[in-house]
Parts: sequence; structure tokens; C-alpha cells
Amino acid sequence: MGDTSRSSTVSTQLQQIAEQAIQYPEMVFTTLAHLLDEPFLREAHRRINKKSASGIDKVTAKMYAETLEDNLRDLHERLKSGRYKAPPFERVWIDKEPGKQRPIGIPTFEDKIVQRAVEMLLSAIYEQTFYSFSHGFRRGHSQHKALHELRESCREHNINWIISADITGLFDNIDHGLLQDIIRQKVNDGRLMSLIGKWLHAGVMEGGKVEYSEKGTPQGGVISPVLSNIFLHEVLDDWYAKEVRSRMRGGGCIIRWADDFILGFELEADAKRVMEVLPKRFDRFGLELHPEKTKLIPFSKPSPKRNGQKKPGTFDFLGFTFYWGRTLQGYYVIKKKTARKRLNRFLRMLWNWCKGNRHDPIAVQYRILCSKLRGFYQYYGVRGNYKALEVAFEFCEKSWRRWLSRRSQKGTVLFEDLRKCFPLPLPRIVHNI
Repeated sequence: MGDTSRSSTVSTQLQQIAEQAIQYPEMVFTTLAHLLDEPFLREAHRRINKKSASGIDKVTAKMYAETLEDNLRDLHERLKSGRYKAPPFERVWIDKEPGKQRPIGIPTFEDKIVQRAVEMLLSAIYEQTFYSFSHGFRRGHSQHKALHELRESCREHNINWIISADITGLFDNIDHGLLQDIIRQKVNDGRLMSLIGKWLHAGVMEGGKVEYSEKGTPQGGVISPVLSNIFLHEVLDDWYAKEVRSRMRGGGCIIRWADDFILGFELEADAKRVMEVLPKRFDRFGLELHPEKTKLIPFSKPSPKRNGQKKPGTFDFLGFTFYWGRTLQGYYVIKKKTARKRLNRFLRMLWNWCKGNRHDPIAVQYRILCSKLRGFYQYYGVRGNYKALEVAFEFCEKSWRRWLSRRSQKGTVLFEDLRKCFPLPLPRIVHNI
């Protein structure tokens, strides 16, 4: 009962901040850090993912919780007195594409609590400022909502041209000074800004050595998503809404998920003008659009009456390829399917996993393969994309059977026996979008 009451108090505080941000949109918040008391930190602890990896101190969520009240009391004292020091992030590498890896920065568990607490305050303020077309890392938003909105916006605004943009290393190139200046326009609390500065300059540890940088926010930090959203709100969202959209002669739309965004235009002239100024806008904030991956793509609805019409292009967004296709009734509609790179990556992962784990007990392999397939269906199981789900299912069966056969001296594992005893989950459409 006590925990519920404390959680309700924190929620009330955040709601009051949000209401102030709505009622006084020009308001600059200067007194927020005093809210970071023990109940607030306890609520931040409750919202932390307890299964995530530990940082450089190797303290896990379970270890921290053994003396939770003492730890939170000490943490509060250090925050109140300004003695809190942000430890370096631990850098780990995860596979992205064949031959490519992406760095992730893992904070210590205690640092995650502080980051979550500050994130809660910033989100309460900025959620009232962010535009609805910005979907990344926001409560009430999802990748599938962004995909649905993109398709509907293209239809409603008669989109004929698409700018598919790629920001080169957003998280590695955010300018610390510019970011802090942007935040001060809404939040100018000295203690909060000091904490944000400590995280930006905390450094990253790899192989026992700490590296420091004058730009970038480590991917993996709890605070990084809201900081990147604040930065791109200034760089792109607000600029598009207030300056670009009013100058366009035709319809248009924008959908953004973190650093991945799509701009749509009804008129080619509008698209070409924005395509020309877009790199200059990003350069002004120390960011770069990838010159080869940022493209202007024709995306007009095909017309059966116009012979010789150039076939419309396709574009990728959040792992899906958008294209024009016919319905069973012969009408042209915007469809989406799993992007080829994403599908190939998943199939390659299945093959390598079956190969590397073929000597594990079959029941263990079965449970994990079921989980992998269900995860694929959960994300890519959208209407019109059943073929890709079938490909994944059939390839998984083939790979598993192949590598189980290779581990046995008796030869091939009978296909029907495997299907009967260990039936993999069948493809299914999860999202009706």
C-alpha cells in the first residue's frame, strides 16, 4: 500500500509539471532538482528494467535491491549535495549487419536510476512540446503506429515524392554545447543541467581504458533517447512544422522514429527544394546526412490509363519496404513487406544459430527457436506480409533439420518426426495495419 501511495505521489508531481508545460508553453523550468528525493528515486528504480546488463561496477539489480533503502538514501544525499559522480559507460558491441557492429554504452545500475529519474522530469515537460509525428521512445507510441501513420499520411496527402533520409551516426555526433543550449530554452535548472553535463562527459570504458569525447551520447543510456528527441525536435521537427510546411505549395507529411525519418511531398518542386536545404540544416547543428543513403524517390500511384508511365520507386522504413501493389480487386494500394536486408539477416541468424547450437538438447533448441520465430512474427506479422513469415518459417525448419542431421551418426533426421514431436509456431498476422 505504501509503495502504491508513493508511486501515486510521483505521478501527481509529473502530471502537475505536464499541466504547467501545457498551460504556459513559453515557461522555462528552473526548479526541478528538489523533486529528486527518495520517493522519486524509488519510483525511478521501479521503472528500471531489472534484467538489463550491469555496468562497469558489475552491480546487478538484485545486488542493489538487497539494501535498497540505504542505497537510495545515500544516493539522494549525494545528489542533493552535488557529490554524485556519473561513472563511465561500459562499451559493448552488437552485430548490426554482416561485417558491421554497433557500440552500446551500458551505465551502472545506480546511474540508470538517476538517469530514469531525470528522464521522467524531462519527458513530463517535452511530451507537451513534441509533435505527434515523432514516435521514437515515447509512451503511447510504437513502431507499428509510425508505420500505420506513414501509410495513411501518404494516402491522405496524395504523396508522390519521398525523401528517405539517413543521419550519419546521430548518437555519436550530437554536439554537447548545442544540446545543452537547446535544453536550457525549456529547462534551466542548474543541478539538472549539471547531471546532464556529467553524463555527456562521463566517457566510455573499453578494455580497461576510458575514452572521452566532446560530442555524442552513448546508445544504451537510459537518458539518451529523450536527449536525442530533444535535439532532433529542434533540428528537424520544429523546423519542418514552422518553416518548411508553410512554404510548401502542395501536401506533405513527415514521420520520424529516433534518427530514422521519412518526408513525403505531393509536388516535385517542394520535394526538390527541401532536398536541397535539408543537408544544410543538419550541417548547421553538426550533423550529416549520408549522401548515398539520403534519396529523393518518385512514389506516385500507378495509373493503368497512362501507358509508358515510369514505375514508382520503393523505400524502406523501420525494417519494411513500402511499395505500390494491386489488391485482389485490381486496385492500387500502398503495401509493405519485410525489407530484404532484414529478412536475409534473420535467415542468416537462424542458420548460424542452428549450426552453433546443434549439440544442445533438442527440447532446449526447440524452445529457443520458437521464441525467435514468435519474435519475428510479432514485429513483421502485418497484413500483406504473410509471404515473408512463410519464408522465415520454412527456412527455420530446413536449417534446424539440416544441422540436427549433421550432429548424428545415424544420418538425416526424419522431417515428419521432427514436425510431429516439435512443431514450430506457424506464421500468423499479428497487426491489422
